[in-house]
Amino acid sequence: MLPADATGLPSLADVMPGGLQALRGRENPLGFPALKKFVVFVIDGLGVDTLIERSGHARTLSSVLDRSSIAMAGFPTTTVSGLSTITTGTLAGTHGMIGYSSFDVANDRVVRPLSGWDDLMDPSEWQLASTVFERAAEFGIPSHAIGIERFRNTGFTAAVLRGASFSGAEKVADRAKIAREILDSEESALVYLYAAEFDHALHEKGRLSTKAMRALEEIDAAVAELKSGLGPQEGMVVIADHGAVDVQQSGLILFDSSPELLDGVRHIAGDPRALGLYFEPDASASVRQATFEAWRESESSRAEVISAETAVERGWFGPEVSKRVRPRIPDFYVLARKRVAYYDSRTANAQSLAMVGQHGSVTQEELRVPLLRFGALAA
Repeated sequence: MLPADATGLPSLADVMPGGLQALRGRENPLGFPALKKFVVFVIDGLGVDTLIERSGHARTLSSVLDRSSIAMAGFPTTTVSGLSTITTGTLAGTHGMIGYSSFDVANDRVVRPLSGWDDLMDPSEWQLASTVFERAAEFGIPSHAIGIERFRNTGFTAAVLRGASFSGAEKVADRAKIAREILDSEESALVYLYAAEFDHALHEKGRLSTKAMRALEEIDAAVAELKSGLGPQEGMVVIADHGAVDVQQSGLILFDSSPELLDGVRHIAGDPRALGLYFEPDASASVRQATFEAWRESESSRAEVISAETAVERGWFGPEVSKRVRPRIPDFYVLARKRVAYYDSRTANAQSLAMVGQHGSVTQEELRVPLLRFGALAA
């Protein structure tokens, strides 16, 4: 189903650039009308399938969901990449944030950009594209990002939200109130509002669990409250960075129990449903091919084993892949198609192994996300 243009659906990369064009009174691919104020409300982890299956828990959101209000997430379908795509308007081949864990080329190690920042990681070197917030500033349009307070000073925030003024609040309802206050105080504004609660709940209990539904209800109420106050030149789009599937304990695959799957492998990164493997620099062509074929023989019934070259050729990272990004891409991927997730038992901790909701791969449930229009953007 990748890339987005092959499906006829919009890409997440179109949303914020389209909003900026609307604030400038310019035409844009999504057909947004001219606006004074634009809000993008991001619900982490909310795929279209979940919204359809549990529409009663999200009456405001589901009331405007139809075939015209669906977008395609980029690859991989993970928060690091998805949020970077939203805020830069580019895909991973340009912004360079290619997975939950990634290969740090300069330091020959695997790092986790969401939480593993240290003095060896420069946010501007990891997320390589200019943000839409930075571009908005060039036109005198103020940008605001609203999230959970503890995310304010993280390296990931510095990487993907640079150029925006950050405000934090613990509850999503309070974040929505901050958004309204900003809209009331600015003549023109670009506002990004982030809700992590649903994603946190689905990882812990599952995407259709009681805890996830409570989170969805609270988010839907915040959307409804913000929607009710939108003026005639204020538009809001509600989107998600990716969808998710549930993986039971029986679907966990501890691949390190098969030595032939690790022959010549130096690093393992990515996500449990989008495993990325990097060979030792001196691994021979025959070793590389044998390991690749071993994965195919073992996992072809439940995953797609695909080389980096094929993924790039298919346009999964976007129309172009930067020379600075290309070394970060694994030699090959193992992409779950069924309800499975891949773990290395030598490094996996109890918390990660207990996760129910998962994402990262290229199934419909992970790729299709809502693109819901409110206020001046509503039909």
